[in-house]
Amino acid sequence: MCSLFFGLCLSSFLPPMSVSTEQFQVVGPQCPIVAVLGEDAILPSLVPAMNAENVELRWFRITFSQAAFIYWNQHEQSNKQMAEYTGRTSIVRDFLTQGQDAVHIRKVQVSDNGTYTCFFRKGGFYEEADLELKVAGMDSDPQVHTDGPEKDGVHVVCTASGWFPEPQVQWTDLSGKKFPLFSVEATLVVTDSSVGNVTCSVLNPILGQEKAMAIFIPDPFFPQNSPWKPAFAVILTMLGLLLFGASCFIKKEHSTRMQVRQEKENLRQVKEEEWQTKEETLKAIGPVTLDRSSTHYRLAVSHEKMHLTWNYARVYLNDNCSVLGLEGIVSGRCYWEVEIENEFYSMWALGVCRKEVKRTGWYMELPDRWFWVKGKFDHRYFAWTDSVTWLSLRQDPCRVGVFLDYSEGVVSFYNMIDGSYIFSFPPASFSGILFPYCMFMSGDVSMTICSMASGSEGLSVPPNISPPLEETLSTQGRGSAQAVVLMVLPQRLNLHYFPDTPRFCPHSISCCL
Repeated sequence: MCSLFFGLCLSSFLPPMSVSTEQFQVVGPQCPIVAVLGEDAILPSLVPAMNAENVELRWFRITFSQAAFIYWNQHEQSNKQMAEYTGRTSIVRDFLTQGQDAVHIRKVQVSDNGTYTCFFRKGGFYEEADLELKVAGMDSDPQVHTDGPEKDGVHVVCTASGWFPEPQVQWTDLSGKKFPLFSVEATLVVTDSSVGNVTCSVLNPILGQEKAMAIFIPDPFFPQNSPWKPAFAVILTMLGLLLFGASCFIKKEHSTRMQVRQEKENLRQVKEEEWQTKEETLKAIGPVTLDRSSTHYRLAVSHEKMHLTWNYARVYLNDNCSVLGLEGIVSGRCYWEVEIENEFYSMWALGVCRKEVKRTGWYMELPDRWFWVKGKFDHRYFAWTDSVTWLSLRQDPCRVGVFLDYSEGVVSFYNMIDGSYIFSFPPASFSGILFPYCMFMSGDVSMTICSMASGSEGLSVPPNISPPLEETLSTQGRGSAQAVVLMVLPQRLNLHYFPDTPRFCPHSISCCL
């Protein structure tokens, strides 16, 4: 066992470091204990001159719980000490009965370096003292080698491993002249070819020990002056300028090409988004159906919830009889078609409204009351705006298309018999849930929500229809929502024209987006 007591000073010669009590005193060495890395060390301290077999001894680091060693109840308490000290510490029992507490640490590690506190307790009194353990190590001799020419000199490297703490490195020549240290890696550039030998010395500041290694640098290792160096430097500068100019030109050309490519990509994306908008507008989600629970008692809804008629033979009433669609609309765009069978002097209306509007007795279907409807009074067609707006139609709309754009606040109507535009309400600010709305007031009238079908084949708008739907809509100036209708609905309308007014609703659509 190698035990080192370098610079050990006990309290017999120096004043104590701890505060005394009336009962006893614990004294630690004033000088640090030095231990060699990988060997053993003993940490001593003086305790009361009494038998210490039945006392508590504890050696700990920063806090009381960080115990390196515990002796209590005449036994070493290894289960309560720090893991890194398990199996490496023990008490020197020969010293214990002589009033000296000494702990033996085997195979000292770098982590053992630092301050320790010796805690002594007997009965109700306790005392403690501090000491410092300094770990030092010096392993391999320094190795010196040249690493090739460096500017106007020779690059010399000195390496050493296994040293603790960080050693001091010093370069000297044959005459003892010291060289300045250029980096923490202990490298040196020798510019004087007459130096000859160069020595690297590594000093451990704790142990005060030094190791050295010398190397001879032959004269041919030093770079020789050449007349081609200035010319070579000029050539390199010119090449650098040429390369810089070429790179700038290539970068500019690449930037131009990338800009053109990005513009093409942006145009492609715009076209793709327009196409997707068309596809989404054409996509059918499901048919509009009627809500039986919202139906006036004088009206009847068919089993499939798509046909509305009177409960019995109709007589003129002074109230409106209405029904709402089953599904509410809170966003997006919706489109559906309604087939209408009515006599000449019938009264009816259809469109959209909010669910909580008044629908009992006689009421006015105005936009400021959350109605947006188009209807028929006697033999004339109208739309409720601030007042009645009478409509001039080229043909009776036996099948009416209703288009709703919730976000843009647009409600539009179309005559699906000839593909013509009927009317659009001024853009509004919708709130709440909107529902499809149908109302009967008098006359022999019935309505059918057109069902989803496979689509018309070989049917188109006759060439004598004038003006076309897109021109009619463009003259209205209604807003961005109708721009979608301009792009999409004319194609759909062309597929849904029938020369003869049908008494049912085949091959039609109902779509919500």
